[in-house]
Amino acid sequence: MPSLVGAVSINSVGGGVVNFGDGFYLSPKSTSKTSAGSGALNTGNFICTNNGLSSTNPIDPDVNDQNVTANA
Repeated sequence: MPSLVGAVSINSVGGGVVNFGDGFYLSPKSTSKTSAGSGALNTGNFICTNNGLSSTNPIDPDVNDQNVTANA
């Protein structure tokens, strides 16, 4: 199906793929995990973040989160 894309603002693309329109088969080829406190990873043109007490727990007891098995 055709799609209409309005205004787009892309600040940077580092090693990624930007898709516009329809996608038949999209799947991740790599995975990663990031731990950050509240308000740390905000992106946008106008950000106003008010945080009180913030705590991040990076301990993850399970072994597998996002498996990339048979992902060709």
